[in-house]
Amino acid sequence: MPLHTAAYKALRADAKKRKRNEALISELKTRAKKLESLIAEKKKGEAQQYLKILSIKYTKAASKGIIHKKTASRKISRLSKRINSIS
Repeated sequence: MPLHTAAYKALRADAKKRKRNEALISELKTRAKKLESLIAEKKKGEAQQYLKILSIKYTKAASKGIIHKKTASRKISRLSKRINSIS
């Protein structure tokens, strides 16, 4: 247990941050699954528009340090490659 008041405050702040980060990561995963389903249904136009929204979310999460920048870049790249493979 922490001995100082500041340490208690840090614990509370960390809990809030962890909750927010987990929610954002969960949202990213959910949106990625939705995009995967659009790709599976071969809805290229809808998938491209959805990728724009998702890439902004990934970029924002990476800039805040929630996920690594290269991870965000890799996921966006792979999803866009899959969309472009739809004929």
